[in-house]
Amino acid sequence: MAGQAPTIQVPTDAELLQAQADLWRHSLYYLTSMGLRCAIKLGIPTAIHNFGGVTSLPDLMAALSLPASKQPFLGRLMRVLVTSGVFAAGGDNSHSEAEAELFRLNPLSRILVDGVVADEHHSQTSFVLAATSPFYTEAALGLADWFRKDIAGPVPSPFEDVHGASLFHESTALLDQELDELVTEGLAAHDNLGIGTIMRECHDLFKGLESLTDCCGGDGTTARAITKAHPHVKCTVLDLPKVIDKAPSDGIVNYVAGDLFHSVPKSQAVMLKL
Repeated sequence: MAGQAPTIQVPTDAELLQAQADLWRHSLYYLTSMGLRCAIKLGIPTAIHNFGGVTSLPDLMAALSLPASKQPFLGRLMRVLVTSGVFAAGGDNSHSEAEAELFRLNPLSRILVDGVVADEHHSQTSFVLAATSPFYTEAALGLADWFRKDIAGPVPSPFEDVHGASLFHESTALLDQELDELVTEGLAAHDNLGIGTIMRECHDLFKGLESLTDCCGGDGTTARAITKAHPHVKCTVLDLPKVIDKAPSDGIVNYVAGDLFHSVPKSQAVMLKL
C-alpha cells in the first residue's frame, strides 16, 4: 500500500502574493550589487560630482563617453540605484518637472567619489569592488558544496576552500595582486571613515589616556587623527609587515610590524576595529 503523500499548509492569497514578491527580491537583489559595481567601474559618482553633484542623463552619457544606444539602459541602471538609495533623483526646487530627468549624489554616493582631497573623505570604492569581485562571488556560489564537505581539522572559510588563499594574508597577493590591493585599500578606507565622528562624539573617551595601540591600524590615519585631537596620547600602529613597510615615517606615530594574534605592543588601551 502506497504511503500517504506528505501535505503542506497552503498560504492565503495575500501570503502567496507576498511570498512571490519576496522571492523575486531575494533572487534578483544581486543585480543591485552588480549595478553598484558597474556604476563605480564607469565612474558615475565622480562624474556627477564633477557636475556639481547633480546632472542630467544626456550630460552623464557624454561625460562617461558611452555609446548613444546605451542611454536608455543607463537610465534604467540609475533608476535602480536611486530606488536602492545609492543616488537621489531630481535637482533643487528651481527645476521644473518638464526638464530633463536629473540624478544627484546623496550621502552614500558621496563616499564613492574618487580623486577628492578633503578632511574625512575616504572613498569606499575599493571596498565595493573587492566585495563584488569574481573571487567573492565564486566563493559564495560554492556555499552548498562547502557545507557538504566533511573536512578534518580547522574548517576553511568558503573563500579559502575555493581559492586556496586567505583574505588579509600574503596568500591573497599570490592569488591575485589586484584583489589584494583592493582588499587592503577597502579595509583601510572602511576603518578610517568614521574616525572624525568618533573624535567629535566620543571625545571624553580619550581623557586621561597616555598610550594606545591601534591594531591593524594600516597607514596610521586613525592614529594620527587621535594624536591631532589628543596630543598627549602616544599612539602605536600594529600591522602586518607588508603594510608597515609602506607606512609614512612622520615621527607622529610609532609603527610596529607584527601579528596581533601573537603579540601586541604594551599600552594603556588597545583599539580594535571590525
